[in-house]
Amino acid sequence: MTKLRLILGDQISGSIAALRDIDPATDLVMICEVMEEATYVRHHKKKIAFLFAAMRHFGERLAERGCSLRYVRLDDPGNLGNLTAEVGRAIGELGVTRLVATEPGEYRVLEMMRTWSGLFGIDVEIREDDRFLCSIGEFRAWAQDRKELRMEYFYREMRRRYDILMEPGGKPSGGQWNFDKENRKPPKKGEPLPARPSHRRSVILDEVLDLVDRQFPEHFGTLRPFHYAVTRKQALIELRHFVDHVLSRFGDWQDAMLSGEPYLFHSLLSSYLNAGLLLPLEVCKLAEQAWRDGRAPLNAVEGFIRQILGWREYVRGIYWLEMPDYADRNALAASEPLPWFYWSGETSMACMAEAIAHTRDHAYSHHIQRLMVTGNFALIAGLEPRAVCEWYLAVYSDAYEWVELPNTLGMALYGDGGRMASKPYAASGKYIDRMSDFCDGCRYDPAETVVEAACPFNALYWDFLARNEGRLRGNPRLAYSYKNWERMAAEKRDRIRDKAAESLKHMRDGLL
Repeated sequence: MTKLRLILGDQISGSIAALRDIDPATDLVMICEVMEEATYVRHHKKKIAFLFAAMRHFGERLAERGCSLRYVRLDDPGNLGNLTAEVGRAIGELGVTRLVATEPGEYRVLEMMRTWSGLFGIDVEIREDDRFLCSIGEFRAWAQDRKELRMEYFYREMRRRYDILMEPGGKPSGGQWNFDKENRKPPKKGEPLPARPSHRRSVILDEVLDLVDRQFPEHFGTLRPFHYAVTRKQALIELRHFVDHVLSRFGDWQDAMLSGEPYLFHSLLSSYLNAGLLLPLEVCKLAEQAWRDGRAPLNAVEGFIRQILGWREYVRGIYWLEMPDYADRNALAASEPLPWFYWSGETSMACMAEAIAHTRDHAYSHHIQRLMVTGNFALIAGLEPRAVCEWYLAVYSDAYEWVELPNTLGMALYGDGGRMASKPYAASGKYIDRMSDFCDGCRYDPAETVVEAACPFNALYWDFLARNEGRLRGNPRLAYSYKNWERMAAEKRDRIRDKAAESLKHMRDGLL
C-alpha cells in the first residue's frame, strides 16, 4: 500500500497534521507548484517567489529527514497545471491507495479535495489544521446562538484558554484586556526606525526568482530586490529580531503612516505565520516573555498578541462559519468598477499612491493603510466588493482567502452588513491627515470639502453616509455622524454630493 501525504503551499510546517505519524519507509510526501494556483488571481510576483522558494526549501528539509518526496516544479515537463490533475497523476504512476491531507485555507480547495475519493477511487483523509489555536468546530460552537459576533469577547476567551497575558485569579495582565487606546499615536517625524534583517540568497531562491521572471512577467508588483525569509530558520531570525529590536515601539505607533516607510514598527511576520514557517503560539509566547522580562511595554505586547491570538483566529472562524455564500455578499449594493490606479498607483491622491507603491514594491502594506486608505476609499467610493477582494487577495504576500475575505469584505467594505464589524470604517481625509504625513504636499487639501482642490475623501465620506442612510441610519456608532450631516444646510449638503459625484466621474475617467 502506498500512502501519499499532500502538503499545500501554505502548509510549510514540520508539525503539519498531514505529516503526523508518517512512516518514511513507506509513505510519500507530495508538494506541487501548479499554474492554476499561481494564476486564479494574478498574484504578486514576490508572493509567488516567496511561496515557491519556501516550498522548495521545505521539500529539501523533508528529504534530509529521510522522507520520500515527490516534488513537482512549475516548469517540470510533465506538470499538468492544476492540483487535482497532479494528484491524479501521482496516484496513477505510484499506485497510491490512500491520501492524507490537512484541511486547506480556502473553501474552493476543500471542495476540490472532497471530490478526490470518488474521482480516484481511493481513501482520502482530510485532517484538522491544528496549527490554528481555535478549530473550526470550536469557533462554530462559540458563535452559536450569539446575536452579534465581536472579536473582543472571543479574544478574551482565547487569552484565558492559552493563559496568555493572564494573572492569578483569571485577571488580565495590567488590569484590562485591551490597550488599543494607547496604540493610536500619530506619526513622529525623525523617530529612528529599526533596521531589518537581510538573508543570504540561496541557489533555490535565485532559481525561483528567474522562474517568476520568465513565467509571470505581466503579474503585478516588483520582484527585486527580494528580502523575504524563505526557510524556518530565517523566519525565526525575523521573529527574534522583531521581539528584541522592534516590538517595544510597535504599540505607540501601530496606526501611524509615513511616506517612504512601509514597515515602521510592524512585525512583518504575517506571511510566515500564514504560510506555516512560524506558529502562532510560539510567536505569542515570545512576545509575552519580552513583557515579563521588562523588554517591551504592555500596550505594545498586548496589541501585537491581539492581532494573532484574537484577530487572526477570529477572521478564520468567520470565514469558515459564513462560507460558501459569504463571498457573494454586497450589503451596501456597491457597484463601481475597481479603478485602474489600484494597479498602476497613478493617482494624485498622495495617500493612495503611497499605499499602492508600498504594495507594488513589497507585496506588503500595514493594516492601517489597508483598512483606512485603500480600503476606506473602496468603501466610500462604492467599489464592487468582488473586484476589491480579488485585488487584496492578489497583491499581498500574506493573503489567502480565509484571512483576506473577512478582512476585506467584512471589515473594510462592510459588505457583510455587520457580521464582521460593528460599523463601517469610513473616514474623511482628516483622519488620514492626522495619522500620516501623506497629505503634506498632496494636490488635494484635507481641510477642504467642496472647492476644486478639496480632498476627494471628504465629499465621498458624506456622500457614502447619505446614499446608504436607509441601510446605516440605525447603527448607533454612526449616530453622531448622521447628526452632523443633518445640521448642515440643504444647500451645503447638495454641494457636497455634487462634489462627490464629480470625484467619482474623475475616478472613472482616470483623472483623480
